[in-house]
Amino acid sequence: MGPDTGLIELSDEQKAVVETVRDFVEKEVIPVADELEHDDEYPEKIVEGMKELGLFGLTVPEEYGGAGLDLMTYALAGVELSRGWMSLSGILNTHFMAVYLLKQHGNDEQKQRWLPRMATGEVRAALSMSEPGAGSDVQSIQCRAVRDGDHYVVNGTKMWVTNGLRAGMVVLLCKTDPEAKPAYRGMTVLMVEKEPDARKFEGITVPPNIEKMGYHGVETTELVFEDHRVPAENLLGEEGKGFHYIMDGIEVGRVNVSARAVGLATRAFEEAIRYAQEREAFGKPIAQHQMIQEKLAEMGTKLEAARLMLLQAAKKKSAGARSDLEAGMAKLFCTEACHEIVTEALRVHGGYGYSKEYTIERLYRDAPFLLIGEGTSEIQKIVIARQLLERYKAT
Repeated sequence: MGPDTGLIELSDEQKAVVETVRDFVEKEVIPVADELEHDDEYPEKIVEGMKELGLFGLTVPEEYGGAGLDLMTYALAGVELSRGWMSLSGILNTHFMAVYLLKQHGNDEQKQRWLPRMATGEVRAALSMSEPGAGSDVQSIQCRAVRDGDHYVVNGTKMWVTNGLRAGMVVLLCKTDPEAKPAYRGMTVLMVEKEPDARKFEGITVPPNIEKMGYHGVETTELVFEDHRVPAENLLGEEGKGFHYIMDGIEVGRVNVSARAVGLATRAFEEAIRYAQEREAFGKPIAQHQMIQEKLAEMGTKLEAARLMLLQAAKKKSAGARSDLEAGMAKLFCTEACHEIVTEALRVHGGYGYSKEYTIERLYRDAPFLLIGEGTSEIQKIVIARQLLERYKAT
């Protein structure tokens, strides 16, 4: 997907961002992504390049040293990064959600303290919601924060923390009132500062990275808190409002995951249609066989539909409107379409698609993660159905 978005007109600045990121991906990412992925190597050089491009500050307001751009621009940049290597958009996503939550719910002192350093990538953020026994059922989290004078004392174990090791800040969802009914009213967000790259830091332990089928190059960890003290001034917003804050952040995260899906699907489609024109069988390129043409037609159609759903959700959220329905629909459709497109692209490659020699093998391992991250497809369907029932109430 290039800078042209069809129905939605981009500003010159947005077009420049998309073109810049695409050029960066073509030159710095695509030539090395397969090797880095197979070695599960962290892309230090690429991340430094992303800092130089200002990607970590893309949505940070200009007054704090960022570019001050909107979710639409960020989503378009995410498409381009994911077309090169999906893990790069994962490195950015939790950071982006932390920036969003600070902008929405942080006080002036917190914004002044963190946003300028986040804009440069000096401070990078993780977001921690899930636990070993609580994923989709967020209200079941057990991580506890107890107020002790001018600090909170945190105990508990968090799971599936993207950027958990290298982040200097963790947006932590915890319980400050475990007796609250319903449970979400007892949940609070703390901005936890820690030493990047440290496996142990003042009551925080980062166990060895979780080994994954795909989505390599970006670490996914547990975080274990044992009497870790967080200054009370690091409370985001108000106590008891954490669930609402995190759900707001997840909503923009779902737009990001949709963008990742579109980028990944775009690359899979490109790989398939190129291979189909190069590979010959029965005396002609397989692209001339009707069964392959049928696959390409369906892949291209689903990709275009996913792209338009992403743009609609991003545009509405960028305008400040509530968009849980549109974000949920985009996340559901884009990720399922991506999985289908990648699978069909592998089939177009035949036996070679199963070989690490071809990029499609990497894409095939990455795609399933998108069905889970930021809410499973099953959760999206519940969110969508609730919003539809609310919108079309029987009278």
